[in-house]
Formats: sequence, structure tokens, C-alpha cells
Amino acid sequence: MTALAGVCQHGYEVKIDISQSKAELGRKAAIQGSEAIKQAIRERGRASIILATGVSQFEMLGVLVSSEGIDWSKVEVFHLDEYAGMSIEHPASFRKFLKERFVDQLPQQIGAMNYIDGEGDWQAECNRLAKLISGHRIDVAFIGIGENGHLAFNDPPADFETTEPYILVQLDEACRAQQLGEGWFPNLDAVPTTAISMSIRHILGSTIIVCSVPDARKAIAVRNALKGPVTPDVPASILQQHPGTTLYLDSFSAALLD
Repeated sequence: MTALAGVCQHGYEVKIDISQSKAELGRKAAIQGSEAIKQAIRERGRASIILATGVSQFEMLGVLVSSEGIDWSKVEVFHLDEYAGMSIEHPASFRKFLKERFVDQLPQQIGAMNYIDGEGDWQAECNRLAKLISGHRIDVAFIGIGENGHLAFNDPPADFETTEPYILVQLDEACRAQQLGEGWFPNLDAVPTTAISMSIRHILGSTIIVCSVPDARKAIAVRNALKGPVTPDVPASILQQHPGTTLYLDSFSAALLD
């Protein structure tokens, strides 16, 4: 539909691409990300990426896995977030999501897929993941924005200061209600209250951020992230300070923008 560069509250240029449908949004987000992956492989012989989950990523992942020209054996993937204490067999498990919708759909074996395992010692898992990701240049982070403005599971007020790659976080009721509304759980009490999440600062360390945000229910979060101040109370507002971010919106999620 349209692509533009917007100026946010603090004067940072934010690239915004507005599509007519979620399918178009997902296709364009996947194309940008796949080109960045191929470029990294050409330049360095390998690529490292971050993958989010959730319904906002359905269309993007569907196109990404069928992108031509990617040598997936040279790609290492880091998982963005996962519920603490959740089995991979649970329908809401993000490990299950990535295995079924990404890894199992690829035309060849992935170089490395670093899942978050929340079933054991949670802090030990954060430490394990920190060692794995340390020293990696992240070429592309595929992310979304929550209804409460969160990035990954960094709910408001988010920790903008920690430099730890992975942290334990508490999920607020708005976040948990979103997970219920998306159909992952039978009732609110069944939604976990704790998760392991990549930290805000580590997400921002990515060279390119491809942020897919469809649906009218995200319109307030999009407006607040782009038009308001950078604040932990709107975690996604920190994207105003990342020069390599593109927000892929549809007409519904972009409805409250000028």
C-alpha cells in the first residue's frame, strides 16, 4: 500500500511500511529479512537471526521458509522468548511453534536452532543462552509488538538497562489476556506468569529489526510506540532509537497514525 519514513518524538527516522493485508505484510517482511540473511552469508559465510512467535508472525514465517537462495545450513537461530515451566508438548509452547512452523518447514537442516528450554532451572537456562549468543553479531531480528507495547516478553515497565542477553520476567495481566485472546489457553489462570525473554538491549543490538505488527488490536500500541516518548512504560518505543528498524503494518494496525 505504502512505504514511508516517519519522524518520531525524538527525531529518529522510523521506516514504516503499510500493507493492505496481513499476507502482503508478511511477504514484504520476509523479503527484507531473507535478503539480509543472504547478504550476511555472502559477506561472512554465515548468518545469525532472532525469531519471534505468535499469530503476528504466521504470514512472515510462511514466506521466509520458502525463500529462494538461502543456505539454511549456514544460519544460526536464537529463540526470543518462552514461558517458564512449559512443556514443548503444550499447544502454547513457543518451542513447539518454531519447530512446527519454521524448522520442520525448511528445505534443509538449519545450521543451529537454539531453543529456550523453560522446563528446568530458569536462571541456569538464561546463563546457558547468554554463553551461546555471546559474541554473535545478530544480522536480523524478526519481532512483533504486543497489545501492551511489549517487545518479546518485556512487559511494561520494561528493563531498558540490563545488558544480560536473557532474563526472567513477570508477565502482566494485559500480556496474559492477549495470549488467552489468541486462543493458546483455556482461561486466564492457565496462562503462566513467568517467562524467559531476550532483553531489550540485546534485541536492539541486532543490525536489522523486522517488526511485523498486523491487526486493529495493536493500533494503540503502534501509535504509542511511534508517537509518544521513549519510555519503559511503552517498551516498543525504544525502537525509535534503532536506525535499522522497519515496522510492517496493515491498514488496521496503522489506523491511529497520521
